[in-house]
Amino acid sequence: RFENIITYLRHRITNAASESLNAKIQWVKYTARGFRNKQNFIHAIYFHCGGLDLAPSPTK
Repeated sequence: RFENIITYLRHRITNAASESLNAKIQWVKYTARGFRNKQNFIHAIYFHCGGLDLAPSPTK
């Protein structure tokens, strides 16, 4: 524990971003209630956590 405090004081970084991403992944896993295969789970994670802009592009 003491080493973690020293590391934070030295580098000023936390694991909050990774914990947030992990919470989103766990939410995707929970709401899906199972996937047929691992690839579908990976696609769902990219879809929900990828930050993609899914709005259609304007037409000319």
